[in-house]
Amino acid sequence: MKRTLKIGISARLSYPRPDGKGMESKTLQYLEQSVAQWIMARGVVVFMVPSITQDGMLDRSAVRLSAYAQHLDGLVLQGGADVNPMAYGEPAIRPEWAGDRIRDMYEMELLHEFLESRKPVLGICRGAQLINVAMGGSLYQDIASQIPGPTQHLAESYDQHTHDIVLEPGGLLEKLMGTMPQRKVISIHHQGIRTLGRDLAVEARATGDDMIEAIRGTGRSFLLGLQWHPEFRRPSDEDVLDCLPLLESFLEASRSGHWI
Repeated sequence: MKRTLKIGISARLSYPRPDGKGMESKTLQYLEQSVAQWIMARGVVVFMVPSITQDGMLDRSAVRLSAYAQHLDGLVLQGGADVNPMAYGEPAIRPEWAGDRIRDMYEMELLHEFLESRKPVLGICRGAQLINVAMGGSLYQDIASQIPGPTQHLAESYDQHTHDIVLEPGGLLEKLMGTMPQRKVISIHHQGIRTLGRDLAVEARATGDDMIEAIRGTGRSFLLGLQWHPEFRRPSDEDVLDCLPLLESFLEASRSGHWI
């Protein structure tokens, strides 16, 4: 009988509003239901990993994120706010693209602890961008304004917006997904990978503008970043790429400590 896996998911952060009342006056840490349920569908127990901040009752020295890497089997970095351009040495071109520096630092520390423990990491959307930046890469702050003739990666239809991708020949994703014709993915992002971080390889690109859509680590641990949202795919979306083989590979690596 296989043991039940314990997978951590990084928290999204919501900050107090200046005029907020009740919950709107509090810092909130939360999961998006769809990503938690996508992982739990394979009989996994999910734990949200809270950030450790300096502005509360907690003594920062008393709790380490390394404890989560020690006790959990794997980590998922979920989507959300932009990565602050300061993380890759650039000023924000526009104030609304400044992202969430607090979350950046928290997730980079968390990523580092899981990599040090050789525990598998899967990044989704922002999570893929965070992995790339943590490994020394950079991002386009806004694809639409920084790339001529870009593919549309963001639309008002949100989790129903798709575009096509091409898997890198001979890569991990092609090995897991095969050469099936369905290559549409659900895309919700205005930023994207510009320069690739160290010890990373490209696994997929968008058709049209060649934007990097998936990356993997070339080291000894499972490290995979998907720019799209596999958790938003519905069973009726027959033309959208079914990424359950990727999830199962991540979970198998979490169980065994080995990956292909």
